[in-house]
Amino acid sequence: MAERGSDGAGADDTGDAGTQRERDAERRRRRAMFLRELNEAKQLRDRVQPRRARAARARQQMRMRTFRW
Repeated sequence: MAERGSDGAGADDTGDAGTQRERDAERRRRRAMFLRELNEAKQLRDRVQPRRARAARARQQMRMRTFRW
């Protein structure tokens, strides 16, 4: 860390920060796409299996009613 001075070492840091931002942005894009597909799959499952979906909603509601803050 003592090597970071005004000798131009900061120029490499900006390049690394740029690639890190690109990696983060790509990770966020992939995550958003995954979550969209997951939501679509859940909706499809709910349409295909209405009884199971209704039971799952009832279980979730019961969990929320009995949850204590």
